[in-house]
Amino acid sequence: MEPIKGETLLKVQQLRDQFDNLEKHTQWGIDFVEKYTKFVKERSEIELNYARQIRNLSKKYQPKKKEEDENKYTWCRAFHSTLNELNDYAGQHELIAENMTSLIIAELTRYAQEIKTERKAHFHDGRKAQQQVEASWKQLESCKRKFERDCKEADRAQQYFEKMDADINVTKADVEKARQQAQMRHQMASDSKNEYSSYLQKFNQEQNEHYYTIIPNIFQKIQVMEEKRIERMGESLKTFAEVDRQILPIIGKCLDGITQVAESIDPKNDSSQVIESYKSGFEPPGDVEFEDYGQAMKRTVSETSLTNSRPDNKAERSSKGKSKTLWPFIKKNKLSLKLGSNPEDFSHLPPEQRRKKLQAKIDDINKDIQKEMDQRDALTKMKEVYIKNPQMGDPNSVDPRLTEIAHNIEKLQAEAQKFEGWLAEVEGRLPVKSDPPRRTSALYETQNSAPPTNNNNCAQDRESSPDGSYTEEPSSEVQTKTQPETAESGDEFDDADEEMLPTIGTCKALYPFEGVNEGTISVTEGELLYVIEEDKGDGWTRVRRNEEEEGYVPTSYVEVFLDSNAKDVFSWRTVFLSEDS
Repeated sequence: MEPIKGETLLKVQQLRDQFDNLEKHTQWGIDFVEKYTKFVKERSEIELNYARQIRNLSKKYQPKKKEEDENKYTWCRAFHSTLNELNDYAGQHELIAENMTSLIIAELTRYAQEIKTERKAHFHDGRKAQQQVEASWKQLESCKRKFERDCKEADRAQQYFEKMDADINVTKADVEKARQQAQMRHQMASDSKNEYSSYLQKFNQEQNEHYYTIIPNIFQKIQVMEEKRIERMGESLKTFAEVDRQILPIIGKCLDGITQVAESIDPKNDSSQVIESYKSGFEPPGDVEFEDYGQAMKRTVSETSLTNSRPDNKAERSSKGKSKTLWPFIKKNKLSLKLGSNPEDFSHLPPEQRRKKLQAKIDDINKDIQKEMDQRDALTKMKEVYIKNPQMGDPNSVDPRLTEIAHNIEKLQAEAQKFEGWLAEVEGRLPVKSDPPRRTSALYETQNSAPPTNNNNCAQDRESSPDGSYTEEPSSEVQTKTQPETAESGDEFDDADEEMLPTIGTCKALYPFEGVNEGTISVTEGELLYVIEEDKGDGWTRVRRNEEEEGYVPTSYVEVFLDSNAKDVFSWRTVFLSEDS
């Protein structure tokens, strides 16, 4: 082992007597590494908890169902985009926690174990060297004490010999014996001196090697270990900052995305969407015409006039009652909505809303017709292949399915024709802006209105008011005139009610619901159902499980996925109407 020289030797020599203090200092350094590791671990847990809370917050305010209103307004879309950006934002904080765990916590934990093992080995070597020096020192002290003892014994023996030799009374034999004893003690002292001198030289050599070679080398290793620990601490602190800095560009993009969607909010467009969604199609009522009841006072009272005036008065009273129940202000019974008693022609809606519903219904029917036609074309091609290659299959096996599809197409076309008629009626009833409506008396309107002729239109069972709205209670006179026809139309209305409502989308149950009330249906969490009627604002959605099970469930308990409407079916409807004409 070569001795350390130069500046390093001088520095190490300054600590050669501070072995215990160095041991305490290095232990404190390792404890500090573990303390910092614990700090980073707690910071990582804070990041994970923060990310979890951000995700929960984003999930909490996510729309429970995909409604039309949630997508057509720019401010709603901006908020939903903000929630999505927050998810990405939370993901970056999870990345911070992950990187801190892998790059700092795991590395420092492993390094702490390594440095503990290395420190233990260095101080074990130091203690061993110290024990060797201490053992040599004890041996040297033993040799020294022996030499001292032998010297004293030799002096005493010499003094005794000299005393015996000077005494004339002592025999010559006793003098000789004393002389031999003195010589032996001198020889022993001389041997002890040589041994002590030899071991002293050896001890000095070992001590010099201990303090100038062994201990400095051990301390140098401890110094290198300590410097590496400090360097590793610096690297960990740098990594701690870099982990945060790496995600700043992505977090900046998330914030930029939130800013962009905020700037994309268009108040004018949103207000136009509100107008488009809720406009009813009604024009403001015109001026009320003057009804001259004084004309009856000027006429000659006769039996004929009295007889003729009775039904008029009856109709007049009926019309007065009806004028107070204009359709737009009628409050519907929510129970009837929940029980699914809405008319098939959507006549319970304002004209504009009804037109949209009918148009959407026609679009859905056209999509179903197209699907059936595609299946028919595919089966027709299959049948042609079977005819050309009989070994591939029996052509007649396809005929039952073709017949069924043809029947379905015919049924759907009849259904489309029915809704087209209702749509044409609504579009014809919507007032034209160039011809403002005039509010006339209900008696005059009743006397001049023609009875309904379309049996398929269940809305004809209600009488039309002068401003384009509907009244719920027709007069007795009109009821009497149209009673046979109403009965006929009522039968067909019942037939229409017996048909299942078409599906407008699907939904997934978010929570279990026990349908204990009449008109409701029980669902289990995660169950998939068909949607046949949207929420009308009362908090209930009508769903269907199969052909026999349907009912209402709370809107907040399901996530609805509505089908998008087909585009531009007006050309098909025009052709259909031209064929009818």
